[in-house]
Amino acid sequence: MAQVTFDHVGKVYPDGTVAVDDLSLEISDGEMIVFVGPSGCGKTTALRMIAGLEEITSGEVRIDGHVVNDLPPKDRDIAMVFQNYALYPHMNAAKNMGFPLKMRGLPPGEIDTRVKEAARILGLEDSLHKKPRTLSGGQRQRVAMGRAIVRNPQAFLMDEPLSNLDAKLRVEMRAEISRLQRDLGVTTIYVTHDQTEAMTMGDRVAVMRDGRLEQVDAPQALYDRPANLFVAAFIGSPAMNLLRGHLELIEGRVHIVLGGQHLVLPDEVLADRPVLGGWVDEDVVVGIRPEALCVGSGLQLEVVLVEALGSDLLVHLATDASRVTVSDAFDGEDDAGLEARITARLPPDTEVAVGDRLRLAVDMQRIHVFDPETGLALR
Repeated sequence: MAQVTFDHVGKVYPDGTVAVDDLSLEISDGEMIVFVGPSGCGKTTALRMIAGLEEITSGEVRIDGHVVNDLPPKDRDIAMVFQNYALYPHMNAAKNMGFPLKMRGLPPGEIDTRVKEAARILGLEDSLHKKPRTLSGGQRQRVAMGRAIVRNPQAFLMDEPLSNLDAKLRVEMRAEISRLQRDLGVTTIYVTHDQTEAMTMGDRVAVMRDGRLEQVDAPQALYDRPANLFVAAFIGSPAMNLLRGHLELIEGRVHIVLGGQHLVLPDEVLADRPVLGGWVDEDVVVGIRPEALCVGSGLQLEVVLVEALGSDLLVHLATDASRVTVSDAFDGEDDAGLEARITARLPPDTEVAVGDRLRLAVDMQRIHVFDPETGLALR
């Protein structure tokens, strides 16, 4: 086991493309951290720099306190689990799992012992004689995991290892990987584009965009206190409602104006976030989680779509407030052509139909307010 450190690490390709920009992050010994973000955000490049599969342009990567920038991959004592499993089709599961040990020259007896122990941990004892083509997707994933486990590495690196599995198996395998990581206590860096996967698996989650680290924190902290619009929009399913608003002082109370609707900011919210008092008469971006809405007095909106999920209802409502998306907030694209909606997650027995006028109360303690220019949270 080992601590892994990024110290102002950058990666620039010969054509000038910046894949990773000044990444600084300390991953604790035994921690499981998940890198998440959209395609092309730099998360896999960061992982490959730890493994030695990508050269580092600037900064240092340290494993257990030792700088490994120029160390060959084979000397870094890490094990990587790839998206496509990378199993040898002509070898059975046991030989696939033992192959890295064979390449290191370990005696056959020790290889056999380590492979059988890994198979026991992974529930593969009855599959060791089988070749990859006869294994299910979940079994192939376990063989790939076993090949990493037998090495007893300082760290596991996992690059979207579940992306080739169906939805049900993904849920099962992410629980299995989390359990395995806890049992082994090995430092693990896991890459995914799936924010649900990230939130359920990581001790901490590192959110990346365009090569930069936007925020790193415990999953619940990311959900409750996003640092900026990007994190707010990316974390959470369904996504946070983001709307353009205005703060006004009306009869001594601070109001959030959303189109033709008003929400009054309670005194306790202003006391917790006094910075909001300085934004009176200013434009803001307001974030409301679907889970922070319930039937009650507050917003009055027309229902345009109802999705019954069994456990709850997703109710989509039209609003005359302008919608904000991440591309709008950060890239300057105009989303005026998109119909502005608010999504509410309501109990499954809520009686509601398309065309209804529904009154929704907002949990004002859970409201988020952002600077529309910088995208930073106002708190």
